[in-house]
This record gives sequence, C-alpha cells and structure tokens, in this order.
Amino acid sequence: MTTRFGNVPIEPSDVLRFEQGLIGMEMCREWVLLADDSNSALAWLQSLDRPEVALAVVSPRRFVRDYQVRISSRDIAPLGPEASKALQVLAILNRHQDTLTLNLKAPIVINLSTNRGRQVVAKNDHEVQYVLGATIPMRRSA
Repeated sequence: MTTRFGNVPIEPSDVLRFEQGLIGMEMCREWVLLADDSNSALAWLQSLDRPEVALAVVSPRRFVRDYQVRISSRDIAPLGPEASKALQVLAILNRHQDTLTLNLKAPIVINLSTNRGRQVVAKNDHEVQYVLGATIPMRRSA
C-alpha cells in the first residue's frame, strides 16, 4: 500500500535492494521501480519501507545526450559480479521553484541482473540541479 499509487501488487522479483539506502534516506533499503502511466520518460522509485516516499526518476541520457558518469569499481562492487555489464543509470527528478531539475551528480545505479542498487557520487563535474529545458508532467500527490 503506497500513499501516491494506492495498493500496488509487487512480485518478490521486482524488489530492488539498496544495502546503504539512498542519500538522506539510509533506512529505506527496499524499493520497486514503477512505470508512469501518463509519461513514458518518467518512472517512480517507490520505497517499500516508507509508503509515502516515491521519487521521480528518468534516464539522464534522454535529456542530456552526452551524459556520462564516472564511478569507481569500488562503488559498483556491492552491486554484484560483473555489475558493469547490466547497469541502469537513473537520475532523480525534482521540482525546484517553477522548473524541473535532474540530480546528475548523484545518480542511482541498478544492476538489473541482481536487483541491487546504489546511489553514487559521480567523479565527473556534474550539477546537482541541472535545469531541464522542457517540462515533464508530474502527477501531484494526493
């Protein structure tokens, strides 16, 4: 049962495990990725530990074509063997005043073969609040 989406059936194989949680949400360790019904560019990272927490996420390359993230092998080692071959990189989307921003500095990295995830701090000189030129409609909380 979630605050934003109501009752969502989840299979155990859908659960993403973040051993260290996310920055500022270290106690939230189990998440599920939900598609947005009205916008194919947008997904929601829904906490299973706190039903009121859902983060809007997008593929950063969809909006920043030359986006590359440099992270150490030590940062992705907890994601499982051969993690670099099955990684999905997502950026958290935020509303900042009247604009939408992406956190390109601290992306979420998920190993799709092990369902383990981690938020990392990129070694690149990326912005924490990269302002998007086009708007993405986001569902308002109930």
